[in-house]
Amino acid sequence: MESFIIEGGHPLKGEITPQGAKNEALQVICAALLTAEEVRISNIPDILDVNNLIQLLSDIGVEVTKHGRNDYSFQAKSLNLTYLESAEFIRKSAALRGSVLMIGPLLGRFGKATIAEPGGDKIGRRRLDTHFLGFKHLGARFVYDERRNVYDIEGDKLHGTYMLLDEASVTGTANVIMAAVLAEGTTTIYNAACEPYIQQLCHLLNAMGANISGIASNLLTIVGVKELHGATHHILPDMIEVGSFIGMAAMVGDGIRIKNVALRHLGIIPDSFKRLGVDIHVDGDDLVIPKQEHYVIESFIDGTIMTLADAPWPGLTPDLLSVLLVVATQARGSILIHQKMFESRLFFVDKLIDMGAQIILCDPHRAVVIGHDRNIQLRARRMTSPDIRAGIALLIAALSANGTSRIANIAQIDRGYQDIEQRLNALGAHIVRADN
Repeated sequence: MESFIIEGGHPLKGEITPQGAKNEALQVICAALLTAEEVRISNIPDILDVNNLIQLLSDIGVEVTKHGRNDYSFQAKSLNLTYLESAEFIRKSAALRGSVLMIGPLLGRFGKATIAEPGGDKIGRRRLDTHFLGFKHLGARFVYDERRNVYDIEGDKLHGTYMLLDEASVTGTANVIMAAVLAEGTTTIYNAACEPYIQQLCHLLNAMGANISGIASNLLTIVGVKELHGATHHILPDMIEVGSFIGMAAMVGDGIRIKNVALRHLGIIPDSFKRLGVDIHVDGDDLVIPKQEHYVIESFIDGTIMTLADAPWPGLTPDLLSVLLVVATQARGSILIHQKMFESRLFFVDKLIDMGAQIILCDPHRAVVIGHDRNIQLRARRMTSPDIRAGIALLIAALSANGTSRIANIAQIDRGYQDIEQRLNALGAHIVRADN
């Protein structure tokens, strides 16, 4: 297991470009299963979760051509569907959260799929009910195989229908969309997730010959088609990485330009950092964050304490609350962070408290941060990354700390961030990757 050794206190300065969006990549790569023709996708991030998914597709017979580090073609013309029943496939898919996105396209095109409980972050329950209920609405059947501890999903002929999703799940919406594009008739999905990732998936599917309308809203209409064809697609910059860089620039920046951020797809993210007092300038499609000696948390208009809470898009993504919480530790003022979606994601704050941060963990979903206003520097510590987003938050804290920190289990960070230590070292950070 590898670790990062971080010498804190070095200011970051210069330009950095975000990678392609991880969550979009997982969806659009799986969409290639819906056609026998070639689908070429560029700006794919070279990260652990995505690479493992690409390998899993290759294992089931998808022809994968690598044109460059971030540029691939996928052609699913001759798949080994019996491999889906193997113990090896079950083991690999169970270890990868993104494997759940294979179900929709496999069910839509071939009428069957297999699902094991997927792995990924340890951040609380990540139920799959929305996926299952959506597939059932389309006419799929579920058979639990107790011996293999998996569900076999069958749906020889899916039929379009109206459905109201029980929650605006991003992966659930993506899966149902991919199953419905080849279903007979019209499918209407209400309470659909409408994140940019979903919008991009819909644009790719339409380029492949699908008929999807209502894109960017929570009401999607999908008219089923007989077959899909090949297409090309370019993945958006990763909004979570953009937000992570904003946080770093606020905490330890000496003037940082984040290039080509696809500003119109960032939603409320820049404004959320501005509520912490972070100064953000827009220059074309770049964000410039100048050095700030102090940043002051706003209050609500009536003078009450500022609250940042996650919400379905266009609300604030839960993936950035960990970063916002860390940034707040060095702000002037206090804030309540309310993580509604996952009940274990705030547990990493005990590590920040050990570093000297003033945080009150009210319950599994809420934490009050009392900012130091840079009067107290965080102390270096040995830590372990519990998930991707807590991992990057701890890395930001270590960059600002006094002394040398060590973060173990950085495979969690590698799952979501490409070459993170090299890119930050180019800005002036002192990060070394080491074997434990």
